Amino acid sequence: MKMGAVFLSLLSVSLFLAGCQDIRMFFKGFEESFKGLEMTIQTYDESSQLIDQITGKSILIERDQTFDSDLESKDSSVIKITIGTKEMHHVGSSMIIAEKGLDNVFDTYTQTVDVANLQRGIPVINAMVNEQRNSFLGKKKVVLIRSQNGTPLATYAGNQVSLYKTEVPKSTGLLIDGKYLFVYRCDYTIYDLALLE
Repeated sequence: MKMGAVFLSLLSVSLFLAGCQDIRMFFKGFEESFKGLEMTIQTYDESSQLIDQITGKSILIERDQTFDSDLESKDSSVIKITIGTKEMHHVGSSMIIAEKGLDNVFDTYTQTVDVANLQRGIPVINAMVNEQRNSFLGKKKVVLIRSQNGTPLATYAGNQVSLYKTEVPKSTGLLIDGKYLFVYRCDYTIYDLALLE
């Protein structure tokens, strides 16, 4: 009887962790470091015009530590990207790196967003609940990305979206339905999908 209870407890914990976005993100980082991710790299000018595009099967994104001010600062904005056995460096212009399987749904959300929400809530509790949902389940969200001057650039949407900090200044990592999106030097707004429906 006790062995059955232990088994059920372990099974419950395993199922709980399997649904945890933070665990998925940890394994995504592990996969990126040791196998690389199949991704497309796109850089844009300030008018959101595509400058270049590179697709690779084994991509790793890192901050180039060579350009840190000192050993403790970790302030380099230079990105070092390994593509298979080749390498590229980037700094300055807007960049989006999307894992294979993520679709840019820009045309679906090209209209200007005008939202009115009159629902009441308790802000401090809502903030705590949203933080926990980001870590464990993610939320249905739409990510509107703009160039540095505010020109619309790309849009991504998903049922389980969570935001994460990265080691690269002025960048954000997102886990969208199990796929990784890296956004560098872009303006963005992330909406709960329910706000737009």
